[in-house]
Amino acid sequence: MLFYFDMSKVFRGVFIAAFFILSLGAVAAPVSSQFQRFRASAEKNYRAALSQQHAEPNNPEAVWKFAHATFDRAEFSADSKERAALAEPAIDACERALNQHENSAELHYYLAMNLGELAQTKGIGALKLVRRMETEFLRAQELNSLFDYAGPDRNLGVLYLEAPGWPTSIGNHSKARQHLMRAVQIAPDYPDNHITLLEAYIKLDDETAAQHEAETVFSMLPKARERFTGEEWAPSWADWDSRWRKCQAKLGEKPPTQSPHQRK
Repeated sequence: MLFYFDMSKVFRGVFIAAFFILSLGAVAAPVSSQFQRFRASAEKNYRAALSQQHAEPNNPEAVWKFAHATFDRAEFSADSKERAALAEPAIDACERALNQHENSAELHYYLAMNLGELAQTKGIGALKLVRRMETEFLRAQELNSLFDYAGPDRNLGVLYLEAPGWPTSIGNHSKARQHLMRAVQIAPDYPDNHITLLEAYIKLDDETAAQHEAETVFSMLPKARERFTGEEWAPSWADWDSRWRKCQAKLGEKPPTQSPHQRK
């Protein structure tokens, strides 16, 4: 599932720092009834995961699931103070668990995701956290590139796309393309991978690639709606649909009425 509100349970997946925005999930205003419903669900899941982690502090699965639920809940934070208060215990828990379970892709992955949440609360200090995020995502990719529908590559791609370039930080558009294209290859049926790649092409002013990817997104979304169903996917679809509409607006196009296969 995607991270609400912008990229993977995903998730997008935004990290806001002093010099850049990494799209893994900034929450939008105003607060709607839908937003309140999603936030209440995230809070419930967070409380349950926190309780389980307290009961089993040495269980790596309980720890990474707690870190996962923390990330989801932090996406609905009211301010930086609350966001940091949520992220820091999850970071500490992952780091402690990794001392005994270094080969856990899940722990590395959700450590990076919560480092991203903490980065949103920092100024120039966020740049140091970004480098740690890169290290953790790369390790997660090495251990299990399939996790979270190619989540390590998807998030590395966004990280390299949005971070400032050398010598300020790790930004690298060539690496961004490489990882985002790899995510699509690993999990081609997952909407967030294609939408994120489309957003990257638009940002990089690659009109030809963007138009091609937009066709792909249009043709694959109906089947994806049949596969990723239920209340747990509702926040992801709210995010994906919103981002897809923004991409169409940036491309200056109305939604296609036929798939590329139908038009042949």
